[in-house]
Amino acid sequence: MNKTTKMVFISLIVAQALVLHIVEGFIPFPIGIPGAKLGLANIFTIISLYILGFASTLLVVIMRVLLAAMFGGSLSSFLFSLSGGVLSLLAMTFVKNLFKDKASIIGVSGAGAVFHNIGQLSVAAFLVKNASVMTYLPVLTFVGIGTGIFIGIAANYIIYHMHKIPSIKNISKFS
Repeated sequence: MNKTTKMVFISLIVAQALVLHIVEGFIPFPIGIPGAKLGLANIFTIISLYILGFASTLLVVIMRVLLAAMFGGSLSSFLFSLSGGVLSLLAMTFVKNLFKDKASIIGVSGAGAVFHNIGQLSVAAFLVKNASVMTYLPVLTFVGIGTGIFIGIAANYIIYHMHKIPSIKNISKFS
């Protein structure tokens, strides 16, 4: 695989994730739960994990979070997104590798959504110096499983169709 091709592909994934992150900011979430979001940018985290592997996906997550914070975030949004994104990626990689034949992309995405919430609430508990913030976890877990399923279905659909593109086959871990 050509390093330049891989770098361009990673850049495209980061750009698409960043666009979805920005667009999501304009979409009202119908459930009145503070902090609950669809997490559309995570579609590209899952795509990257399945096509490029852990190391490249870690780069995708860090770049997306850093650029999102630069384009309109704050230090706290950076900390929340980074902790949620990295913990989510670790959980998804663990589930994907441990349950190779048993966990689908949808299950991996659901696990990532739950751990994304755990990461963000952990930072919140640290910042306010009060662990009672974690009592919000069951509510966010319920919402996270639903959004994780949605994100997993979308990523599964995109990956299925991406493998029909010859140039993707050249950089994919599935080749």
